[in-house]
Amino acid sequence: MQSNNSKTYELVLTALFVAIIVVMASTPLGFIPLVVINATTLHIPVIIGSLFLGPKKGGFLGGVFGLTSLIKSSLGAASLSAFVFSPVAALSMLPHDTVGAAVLLVLKSTFIAVVPRILIGVVPYFVYVGIKKAIGSDKKLVYGSVINAVISFILGFGVFAFFNRMIAQEVLGMSVTVARVIGIIVGIAAFAGIEYLFMNKDAKALGFITAGIAGAMTNTLLVMGSIYVFYKYPYAEAVGVDPDALMAMIGGVISFNGVIEAIVGAVIVYLVGIVLDKIKPAGVYAGKDAKIKAVSSGAKESQMAQ
Repeated sequence: MQSNNSKTYELVLTALFVAIIVVMASTPLGFIPLVVINATTLHIPVIIGSLFLGPKKGGFLGGVFGLTSLIKSSLGAASLSAFVFSPVAALSMLPHDTVGAAVLLVLKSTFIAVVPRILIGVVPYFVYVGIKKAIGSDKKLVYGSVINAVISFILGFGVFAFFNRMIAQEVLGMSVTVARVIGIIVGIAAFAGIEYLFMNKDAKALGFITAGIAGAMTNTLLVMGSIYVFYKYPYAEAVGVDPDALMAMIGGVISFNGVIEAIVGAVIVYLVGIVLDKIKPAGVYAGKDAKIKAVSSGAKESQMAQ
């Protein structure tokens, strides 16, 4: 059984993360300016909470994130696309002739604002646990290298997309070829660095980085996907895009904003995660029967058992 100290620690950490989410949602602290994009960081406390508090409390933190988004969209200055996250804006901006149509608008906007954010607090935990199990198996070198290759590709592509956007906006004077080469170099360097950590049995690095990417992409994919499914035509009109071209525009948002925010999330989750992990291991929370053991400590525990 988990001690009372562990439960108290989790309660305090949950309250701390809730406070951080509210503050970040209410101030510019929720965004990192990166010249051509303001990368959101609101999902990061939710991801970290998922890893150290479990999927239930992580889902709760995600719900808090979603509610702050809903409230901010409802009370803030109305934009042409405010209806996406605000049931209030949806009722005032979109046509609805019946009570059923009004209820449907409320449900759709609430879903987009809240449900994807709840899953940000669930998905990273199981990704982290799954990776720890995979790299703890007999084929850990194969699994670890494959996961590393995917991460490195995302990092390299993100760097290329970032420089390419700067070139397109004439912020940076270089050719697309140079940007592509830089992206490839970053991807190779990332693969080598992560592989070095992994080969030295620092499995936590791979787990934290992948969980950060998974959480960020969960947010981007589900939010943008839900917008396309629920509000294809009104959203296309709001952003001034032909409905038939909306899918391509959303793909651009996912491949640029989503990837950049995934990279930011991966870096911050890793840096914060390795610090918190020294206090309390990730993947272990009050009420959980089995602890997910780090590869780095597996050999030592086995020796002690003998």
